[in-house]
Amino acid sequence: MKKIHLNILMIILASVGLLSCGGEKKKEEAGETAPAVTTLEIEKPQLTFGFIKLTDMAPLAIAKEKGFFEEEGLFVSVEAQSNWKNILDRVIDGQLDGSHMLAGQPIAAGAGFGRQAELVTPYSMDLNGNGITVSNDVWAKMKPNVPKGADGKPIHPISAEALKPVVAGYKKEGKAFKMGMVFPVSTHNYEIRYWLAAAGINPGMYTKENIQGQVDAEVLLSVTPPPQMPATLEAGTIFGYCVGEPWNQQAVFKGIGVPVTTNYDIWKNNPEKVFVLTKKFTEQYPNTTVAITKALIRAGKWLDEPGNRKEAVEILSKPEYVGAPVNVLANSMTGTFEFEKGDKRDMPDFNVFYRYNATYPFYSDAVWFLTQMRRWGQIPESKPADWYASKAKEVYRPDIWKKAADLLVAEGKIPATDIPETDGFKPATSEFIDGNTYDGKDPLGYINSFKIGNKEK
Repeated sequence: MKKIHLNILMIILASVGLLSCGGEKKKEEAGETAPAVTTLEIEKPQLTFGFIKLTDMAPLAIAKEKGFFEEEGLFVSVEAQSNWKNILDRVIDGQLDGSHMLAGQPIAAGAGFGRQAELVTPYSMDLNGNGITVSNDVWAKMKPNVPKGADGKPIHPISAEALKPVVAGYKKEGKAFKMGMVFPVSTHNYEIRYWLAAAGINPGMYTKENIQGQVDAEVLLSVTPPPQMPATLEAGTIFGYCVGEPWNQQAVFKGIGVPVTTNYDIWKNNPEKVFVLTKKFTEQYPNTTVAITKALIRAGKWLDEPGNRKEAVEILSKPEYVGAPVNVLANSMTGTFEFEKGDKRDMPDFNVFYRYNATYPFYSDAVWFLTQMRRWGQIPESKPADWYASKAKEVYRPDIWKKAADLLVAEGKIPATDIPETDGFKPATSEFIDGNTYDGKDPLGYINSFKIGNKEK
């Protein structure tokens, strides 16, 4: 099989006599060692990856446009997909080699909710990046309930306590209060549920008989594909939604809605999207899997380096990627976020692609999604505590990430300090909108800490 040199780090190998400029000789005299050249045997160089038109697909676009895939010996096509179900099906069926995917999708597939399959994520694509937007009419009714600062502007984060009397008013008039999210196992579904429930608003339960998740719901949540969110809100079909960018800022620019909170305030530095392959792919093409992960880590690093976001916005605005106007994309991608029109605030961590070990697939992130699936009834039966960790370890593969990262360190592409010293679990955190504490090693205690939702024995 042909060997493909993934990274040409030097034109000439470290041999003093072969470098006419004498630069390598000087390095050796100074006691420095030149980075090694990595040679991997790529089993499948031609690849097709999927994505949804959201800004958090950026690592895929950057890895392609900046040549990181090609430098790893990979020739990649990236193709926009219509919705998250289509992406899941096409990866499972082998029509896509891998894809940008909701973090909950591979986890749910392994846990038995929805379509079942053995999927793997060796790379977490980003942190944060979502918002909750309501219609202008709903915001006008919420606003009197929102505390204001000395400047007269709303104090953030805005709790769903401000929405509670609005929902009660709809109920009194015999109207259902409807909001949208992007998929049943999306971060967005769990974030909007978390936000509502933290204020005592029941977002509904899933049961074997009711897979819509609307049992006892005070707010009816339904699925709407991300690019269709603003139009659906404008049509009055829904009164608010939780979605990734640029579709919250699009509502502001169109003057049809107001973002009231971001997921950074619901759960600080929460995981969002992941890159997913089938387990079969990773076993059949192990070197290709490592090469893909290397290119994506490099893309994440490039995205978080100062000064690169403006170019990233230009790339993402292309119709083959997100296809939204530059000014809409820049509103969140360049470190700000606009709530009410004209109320633009600094939010440097709204989109994080590399910092805070964003690319590392932590087991504790997967466990959090499993706790929410159990809390809301998508996992209908009680599970023992060790089940959560074992399921997380089947899907999240930091071992693959580490192989890729170690090679990048050896090649001088990333510093060794960027590899976390971890057992795969983040420390316990209470940086949630309700101040509740999450410890990935105590999933049952976490599930039982909530007033609304299933309880474990």
